[in-house]
This record gives sequence, structure tokens and C-alpha cells, in this order.
Amino acid sequence: MGDTDGSSMAAHSAQPKDSGENGSEKAGFFSRIVDAFSPQSDDEVNAANGHEVDMVQPRGMINLRRMRVEDVAIPTAEIVSVPSTISKDELAQVFRDSGLSRIPVYEGTLDTPLGFVHLKDFALTHGFNGSGPEFDLVSMLRTLLFVPPSMPIGVLLTKMQTERRHMALVIDEYGGVDGLVSIEDLIEQVVGEIADEHDADEGQLWVQEKPGCYVVQARVPLEEFEAEIGRSLTSHEDVDEEEIDTLGGLVFMLSGRVPARGEVVLHPEGPEFEVMDADPRRIKRLRVMLPDRVE
Repeated sequence: MGDTDGSSMAAHSAQPKDSGENGSEKAGFFSRIVDAFSPQSDDEVNAANGHEVDMVQPRGMINLRRMRVEDVAIPTAEIVSVPSTISKDELAQVFRDSGLSRIPVYEGTLDTPLGFVHLKDFALTHGFNGSGPEFDLVSMLRTLLFVPPSMPIGVLLTKMQTERRHMALVIDEYGGVDGLVSIEDLIEQVVGEIADEHDADEGQLWVQEKPGCYVVQARVPLEEFEAEIGRSLTSHEDVDEEEIDTLGGLVFMLSGRVPARGEVVLHPEGPEFEVMDADPRRIKRLRVMLPDRVE
């Protein structure tokens, strides 16, 4: 997936609206997705359209009604954010290291968000060679959208389209930040994962962050990853190696369900599996920590 956030066009009135054929196509695409979100049941929708009752919507469209914001939001621990006191050079480094184009800005802690800064605003104001006026982060901030974790993702998608905002912070019952969700996260639940030029090479199944710590695609064949780390992950009596083929399958077996993003699943022999990316149906990406080899 690409950037884990989106821009708020409503908070930046200088942004031109889509026009002409491309604008119509974009509006039509979003309209088709939003139209799939309806208070009617699947049977009512099909009956109204003259179809047989057993003809249901594609699974992705059904997700718009059945899934909640909390099911797709990035957990707080994984949100890349910066304080309002950050310097220009430090902010540039965060953009460079994260690969993101939009970053939330807070005062004190993330539970006091002020807005988000867009890479385009930063670059156009201060120039790509570091020139420009005195750095004033607050003046560049765009408005954030705040939503509850229980909101259906179809409702949020409609709200984002109506208010022309592409990123939202998830707020818990106490007013604290509980996660972040982008319009891309929502659309991916309908059309599948959206990859861009910033995403990791799909052919690269794992990356070693440091000794004893790997970031791994959940679909990696278990035997290949075991060969990489030089140890068996299926030798324990609690693991039935005949039932699993992938690392994601191993983590699913250990937890007995699809764990949520940010959750850590322990292996009986010591390794830890942190779920970096997942949806309610499958695990996508894991951080594997081998405690006896971490330096």
C-alpha cells in the first residue's frame, strides 16, 4: 500500500476542483462505491433491481456496511506524527524516512492533534533547496477529520467524499486518539490492495531490519523463511506443520483467529510475531522477532 493518509481539500480552498471528463469519471467511481452503501439489506437491493434474491453484492461492497472504522484503522503505535515544535530540517527528514506525503501534527502528545502537514505545502513554501520564508509549521496545517471507531466505513467514505477530506483520526470515548484511517484504506476494502511506486517490491518477501528482527510478507512459504532464519518454527508439539504452508498460517494457528494490527502473537519457543498489517479476513505483513538473536 502507498501513503497511509490523505489530504483535506476543504481546508485548503486554493486547491482546484476536478473538472471535465476526468472529474466526471472520478465522481462516477466514488458514486458507484458510495451507492453500494445502503441501509437496505442485500435481498432488498436485489429484489428492487429485479434480480433473483440469491444474487448478492460482491464481498468488497458488503464490507462498506459490515466493517467499522476500527477494523481498518492504523493503530496509534504505528501513526507517523510530529510535534508542532519540530524544526524544518527534522520535518524534512521525517518525510524522507517515512515516504509519506501527509503527517499529523500535535501539541504535546498525539491526543492533542492540531491538523496535518502536506509535503506539497512544505516543498512549495520552503523550496526543494531549503530556501523560502521563515519556517512556520502551524501556518501550513490542514484540518483533520475526527471519527468514532464504531462508524461503518461506508458512512465514513460518504463523509470523506462530501467534505473532501482524505484522512481521519479515530477518537475513543475519552477523546484520545485511537488510530488513523485514510480514504485509501477504505477503498482497499472494496477493490483490494492498492500498490504504488513507494510500496515494497512484491517479490521481496522479507527484509531484515536488524539482527534477529525481520519484516515479512505473511504469504511467505514457511519453509523458505525457516531456511532464512536457520530454525524450525513447526517443531513444537502445539504446531501441526501439515496444516500450514505460510508464515501467516502459522500465526493464525497460534492465535486461533486473525489477529488485529498491532497485536503480538507469541510462539511457544520464544519468537514473537507482531502484526503490522491485516484486515478481518487475513494477515498481510508481520514483524518477526527472534529474542535470542536480537542485538
